[in-house]
Amino acid sequence: MSPLESLLFESCRKINVDLSEKQIKQFMDYKDMLLEWNEKMNLTAITDEREIILKHFVDCLVLMGSADFAGKTVIDVGTGAGFPSVPVKIACPDADVTLLDSLAKRITFLNELKAKLNLENTTCIHMRAEDGGADKNLRESFDFCVSRAVANLAVLSEYCLPFVKVGGEFISMKGPDVTDELNEAKKAVKILGGEIVEVKTAVIPETDITHSLVVIKKVKPTPSKYPRKAGKAKKEPIM
Repeated sequence: MSPLESLLFESCRKINVDLSEKQIKQFMDYKDMLLEWNEKMNLTAITDEREIILKHFVDCLVLMGSADFAGKTVIDVGTGAGFPSVPVKIACPDADVTLLDSLAKRITFLNELKAKLNLENTTCIHMRAEDGGADKNLRESFDFCVSRAVANLAVLSEYCLPFVKVGGEFISMKGPDVTDELNEAKKAVKILGGEIVEVKTAVIPETDITHSLVVIKKVKPTPSKYPRKAGKAKKEPIM
């Protein structure tokens, strides 16, 4: 193993994720393609190889400790360069993953990445979250929705909960201190059919990064008026 491969393997073991040689190679190909495409379009501000391993790949894989994605349908809203769901898909090949992003160029990258890594049961969709959540083919049809997007949790909940079927979960990756954000989002979560059931703390090995993984269970259908039209959730969050 190269030093980077060893770093990935050992860091993942610390979060109880075991990777095969094939999976390690897929992550290295992912890293190379990310850096190559990043020269022509903005995919990541992190360009150091070691930091990509830790702050993108291992960072995303802490999600594996919060849910069992095997054989489940997962949608990643605002996926960008494929985070967090492509690392999850590599580590859990049995997951059926949908990557949703509003920027066509990113979807082009993700389709190329999907082909390069030979990711089966992976769908890339160019669509705004608000449009996707209202689409009858996507609405309330996923076991899990995941997001590493930076929007406020009240806003994110309006983007993400409409995709989740009743009994499923929306898992949001947040920073270490989410107390205020959770309080602000309680009303929105309830109105949208969710219930905050757990907040897990996840420390990323070899870094100073700590995540709060906010687990929101879908307990009833989202009212048909949500999500509202594009831009409305951000301008006027449900508070």
